[in-house]
Amino acid sequence: MSRDRRRGGLRRRDRNALIAASLAALSLTASGCVVVHGERVVLPATTRAEAAKALQGFTDAYNKADKAYDSSLDADHVTGPLADIDAARLKAGHANSPSGNANHTPLELTDAKFTIPKKAGWPRWFVADAHGNKGGTARWMLVFTRDSLGAPWRVAYLTLLAPGDVPEFRTDKDGWAEAVPANSTGIAVPPGELSKDYTDYLKHGGTAFADGRNTSGWRTAREQQASKPGLARQFIDEPLTDGGYAPLALRTADGGALVFFTTRHYEKQTAAAGTSITVPNKDVQALTKGDVEQTLTLEFVSNEAALDPAGSGRVKVLGRVQGLTAARGE
Repeated sequence: MSRDRRRGGLRRRDRNALIAASLAALSLTASGCVVVHGERVVLPATTRAEAAKALQGFTDAYNKADKAYDSSLDADHVTGPLADIDAARLKAGHANSPSGNANHTPLELTDAKFTIPKKAGWPRWFVADAHGNKGGTARWMLVFTRDSLGAPWRVAYLTLLAPGDVPEFRTDKDGWAEAVPANSTGIAVPPGELSKDYTDYLKHGGTAFADGRNTSGWRTAREQQASKPGLARQFIDEPLTDGGYAPLALRTADGGALVFFTTRHYEKQTAAAGTSITVPNKDVQALTKGDVEQTLTLEFVSNEAALDPAGSGRVKVLGRVQGLTAARGE
């Protein structure tokens, strides 16, 4: 049997299994009185073939938007933190180069692997893990989500992980993964509390998170930047957990979870009397409202991927992608 025929058989098997499960979820009993609602039935989020189609659709739209610096071209393919980061990036790019991105290099995602959980209710979601032609050897982890059967697949989370940091996921005999509920108590921190715990850690420190660039390293960098001759910096961190910012978690083979979550961060720079603030670059200028005289407040949205261990232990933040979304001068 050829490789194409084997792949075709697998795609048909995925599709047929999902269709059969969906029909079962909508079927009536012999009495004609009882309906099993899809919101309560555990189903795979999608087929592997449809997941691959969604990844290609995102990549095509992302490239069109990046080339034209036009966020309307990929607005139907992003949501949550990635939508905020992407829209601000494209807005700044258009302001500084209305004719488009002269340095555009198409994003190419290859060697894609799909981790698709079985779950009840909405949103349905899955993770695509691929090698990108940008970001060195890092694996691109994209979390696709949708809120109803007719809605398009949109990417809410995008983080880059070192190949060795991508964990092995728990799957059943058919290869479907396990989603971890937001209120799960079988891991060190319930996914629904991770955003708040992370922002609390950035402010106060503690032992909930393992040392690393995105935890102790970030706190140290802030301490060093907080007060320099002629310039003071203040930092405020907020959790984001609703709607497209809701955390999503997959069970790992060791019983823990890989959790994707969102945070918002503010950095207020205040110049000493008699001095002024230099706006870092044209992209920041394009997103700044008001006149920068004595203060500049930068607003960032960040999405993180963290390894949350089973039972107890320290959470390890594996990756963080952050983007400037707004700024204000006073």
